[in-house]
Amino acid sequence: MGWEKFFEVWMRIAGNITMRYLGIAGVVFLIFYVLLKKPMQHRRIQPLVQKWKNYRRDIGFSLLTVVLFATIASLVFVVWRPYTQLFRDPLQYGWGYLVLSFPMMLLIHDAYFYWVHRIMHHPKLYKRIHHVHHLSTNPSPWTAYAFHPLEAILEAGIIPLIAFTLPVSQQALGYFLLFQFVYNVYGHLGYELYPKNFHKHWLGKWINTGTAHNQHHQYFHGNYGLYTLIWDRLFGTLRPDNPKKYEEVTKNS
Repeated sequence: MGWEKFFEVWMRIAGNITMRYLGIAGVVFLIFYVLLKKPMQHRRIQPLVQKWKNYRRDIGFSLLTVVLFATIASLVFVVWRPYTQLFRDPLQYGWGYLVLSFPMMLLIHDAYFYWVHRIMHHPKLYKRIHHVHHLSTNPSPWTAYAFHPLEAILEAGIIPLIAFTLPVSQQALGYFLLFQFVYNVYGHLGYELYPKNFHKHWLGKWINTGTAHNQHHQYFHGNYGLYTLIWDRLFGTLRPDNPKKYEEVTKNS
């Protein structure tokens, strides 16, 4: 393996992640914090108090996260590639498996995130690692990648975990990582986008909402999930006031 190839891939991935972060988070911030600030006020989860120093801090940590994410991804796609289960042709196992690979990656990531997240809330780890992310008690789209470097490495651990355990095309993994970032931005948006009474629907009661994750930032405990509330419900970590808060945020819809 030539290191020139590694650095070539690293530069490409770092550039893509940077553009993804600045582009998606930036556009979403512009829409909800500038253009639709007043029209969407009824969907605001916490009162909006803009502090630009908080946004600058989150962007700074996020750009450091980009460096670490790109490094882990490059190691997987270049250095460790022969030992992974990644393949190049998305249709190697047919359309059915290609479609199925997305929910499989989602469930793997959902479980991984829940347990890593809970572990980082252990008192001995929280102040050393996870506290940086919780500096944003009222998060914004810029908070999506605002991690301590050690947390960034743990978050990026989902890439080798999937690559080594699940036969999946590199393209599918790339699109899945794009999806997880978009959903992460939604989780930190500060506005609820799901419809009224969604939390009472047979499917909605298992979906992690922006309201649920915002409560986690506000109160620091409970609602540890990423995409779903499966693990929070199974292990009793869903905040009991979550339904009431969701109803308050969506009552004027």
